Amino acid sequence: MIDPDAGSAHGPHNSDADPDHDEGVSTLAKQGSITFAGNVVKGVLGFAIVMLMTRFVSPSVYGLFVLATSVILFLQVFANLGLPLAIDYFVPQYLADDERGKAKGVIVQVTATVLVTSSLVAFALAFSAASISELFQEPSMRVALLFLSVTIPMLAIYNILLTSYYSIKKLQYRVLMRDLVRPIVRFVVTAGLLLAGFGLLGLIGGYVVGLFVAITVGAAVFTYKAWNLLSAEIELVAPGPLVTYSLPLAMTSVVFVLMGHVDYFVLGYFLESDNVGIYRVGYMLGSGLMIIFNSLSPVFKPLIAETRDDIDLVEQRFRIMARWIAAITLPIAIFLSLGASSYLAVLYTPQYAEASTVVILLAGAFLFNVTFGGPDGSLLQGLGYSRIVFANTLVLFGANFLVSLALVPIIGIEGAAVGSATALFLVGGLTLVEIYYLDGIHPFTRDFAKIVGAGVPATIAGVPVVYLFESDTVTAGVLPVVVVGTYLLTLIATDAFTDADAQMAAEFSPTLRKWLPSR
Repeated sequence: MIDPDAGSAHGPHNSDADPDHDEGVSTLAKQGSITFAGNVVKGVLGFAIVMLMTRFVSPSVYGLFVLATSVILFLQVFANLGLPLAIDYFVPQYLADDERGKAKGVIVQVTATVLVTSSLVAFALAFSAASISELFQEPSMRVALLFLSVTIPMLAIYNILLTSYYSIKKLQYRVLMRDLVRPIVRFVVTAGLLLAGFGLLGLIGGYVVGLFVAITVGAAVFTYKAWNLLSAEIELVAPGPLVTYSLPLAMTSVVFVLMGHVDYFVLGYFLESDNVGIYRVGYMLGSGLMIIFNSLSPVFKPLIAETRDDIDLVEQRFRIMARWIAAITLPIAIFLSLGASSYLAVLYTPQYAEASTVVILLAGAFLFNVTFGGPDGSLLQGLGYSRIVFANTLVLFGANFLVSLALVPIIGIEGAAVGSATALFLVGGLTLVEIYYLDGIHPFTRDFAKIVGAGVPATIAGVPVVYLFESDTVTAGVLPVVVVGTYLLTLIATDAFTDADAQMAAEFSPTLRKWLPSR
């Protein structure tokens, strides 16, 4: 369905749009570089936490923890009703119109509402923990859910803080809270508890304490840095538009989060918990390709929302983002796929190399999906098509669930990977068709083709490395050098760098701009 208020193809076209004069490109690069640095740190610490877990607890205990946290993350979407997503849509618009009171009103109204709803969901989970543990035939899961139920209202506040940072485009503070404080505290507490022999309770304790400290620091920093906004006289806004925008996205989030965890639910139902743990490790490695998209998406949506009536400018920004996501993500996907078993054996333990097929399937699927709009439909959200995003997510979940349900009993964890990959390819293709149909937007240009084409020689160069070295450690170290080096040389040889790339590079690093060839 088309949102009549979305500012679609009816908006004016600006033929004078010029990337050299688009401040949005600079904002995208500046804020994207901040979030990228944070995502790298978070990714490293995230891998370190999982490496710690897989060495101190068995795959079955780790798989049980994954199942419990999957239930929490699924229920917390019901708890917040999707309302935090309204913050980074409405607040930028109110701030652009210098209506700080209304911007504050949105944040306050959303916070008050989700505190009530999330607390009710937390109590409901505590009472139903025994029934859920019986469903998965995992008695220890009851204890895990009881302890983790307190994180449902905590996650609601955590998400409000994140979207509040998005809305004011101050993502460095989000990086502090999400990418530094939370994983560092979680790692330290988890390590201490595991060394003390707490096992599953150690994993839970690190998760809860890390989240609590992150919220405390994030709230303090946001209060200090956004005092001009928070000190404004509050103007309550009509709840209708908030609910109208948020409700489809709330349903979208329910389905999307369920899609992200349905693999674990299906695996947990048909197989043992150790299969869940092994699959989780493979999924985590494959989904590492999200790092670039996750770095640019938080600022990309507000940039699209504030200029959604200028379709030419929207398309220009989309093409730049798609090229940068593809250019950085493609070589990573190539060497992760070629050396999947080596990376799993080195980063975790050899028993997790069983998930190598999972990594290969998901790497290709995530590469396709994040390049053309992302799994959460950030471009469509920014344009106001929240109901279309919801429909896409239903397709995403339906395809994943049905394929996984059919294949997991037959081929095990690879069946879950096929389900996720099928869904991601399907929705990525749908997004391309929809944005072209609605607004005539597409990312396909000669410059984009050069980015994709450079992956062919990079793949050819990387294949011999896998067969040449017997050591997994050597393979894991040499493969990225060969693949990325060949990829960059191909980009230079094909004159793939544009002036817009140079503008982006200058915001990331003046030194990089000097070395980057452009037209």
